[in-house]
Amino acid sequence: MSGIFSPGKLMLTSEYFAIDGALVLAVPTKLGQEFFFEEKEDGKSLIFWEAYHQNTLWLTAVIDYKNWQILETNILSSAEFILKTLKNVQQLSEIRFKNNNTCYLKTNLQFPADYGLGSSSTLMNNLAEWAEINPFQLNSISLGGSGYDIAVAKEKSAVLFRSKPEVAYEKVNFSPAFKNELIFIHLNQKQDSREGISFYKSKIKSQKLVDEFSEITKKVLLCSELEKFSALMMIHEQKISNFLEIPTVKERFFADCPVFVKSLGAWGGDFVMSTKFDGYKDYFWGKGFKTVFEWSDIINL
Repeated sequence: MSGIFSPGKLMLTSEYFAIDGALVLAVPTKLGQEFFFEEKEDGKSLIFWEAYHQNTLWLTAVIDYKNWQILETNILSSAEFILKTLKNVQQLSEIRFKNNNTCYLKTNLQFPADYGLGSSSTLMNNLAEWAEINPFQLNSISLGGSGYDIAVAKEKSAVLFRSKPEVAYEKVNFSPAFKNELIFIHLNQKQDSREGISFYKSKIKSQKLVDEFSEITKKVLLCSELEKFSALMMIHEQKISNFLEIPTVKERFFADCPVFVKSLGAWGGDFVMSTKFDGYKDYFWGKGFKTVFEWSDIINL
């Protein structure tokens, strides 16, 4: 079988405000999602779908793509999402699901599902690359969202991304001199990003505030000193806390932490970013957070 790989992502700046066009800085992770494919010329118009999670099979489905019907599956709701997505692929692509071949498709998500590194975006990008279609278009009609995660998966690079007035992004070199001082701590839970986005959208916001996050992102990209970077992270975190009227993750879990702690992505779950200090591993372990990565462990830059 031939294969495609898309990396996961971590969003370092402008969470939530990315929806309204704030400039985002996001980086690729070492772990991502693999996609394997093979076609057989048999005129049966079937899709045999297998989804693995860290090399363990969790979803199987047999789909008739001539009539778009699920013939067999072990998890109906998940198979229905796959059918919907593959139907979108057929509509957008000039080469896939056009000739009645049987397609054997297999995915393998390399990271735990509760990490929030982009199980959906890596799938969308892999399918788009296979079908030679626009991944942003496929993601838009299948899932929605700003699309910054698609940009990271597509470019396999750090990106500066903006969703409005139209999707625009560029690959950037984000490898700060202090990167080996940064750490990433998992909060032992997966936050429902759609729920968080819905709450964010319900609140009135100004263009001035959106622009403030873009300015922070620009400063972060150019930052060469850890002290300045830390100050920007604290300003960023407090601005979102004030807007959402939700305590910061540091106030909730790490009030006595001697350095900054910043949420990454939807607040309340997934990863947070901080910096090393004496005894930092014992500190986070003592709080019950035992998944602590250094930059070189998780970031693919």
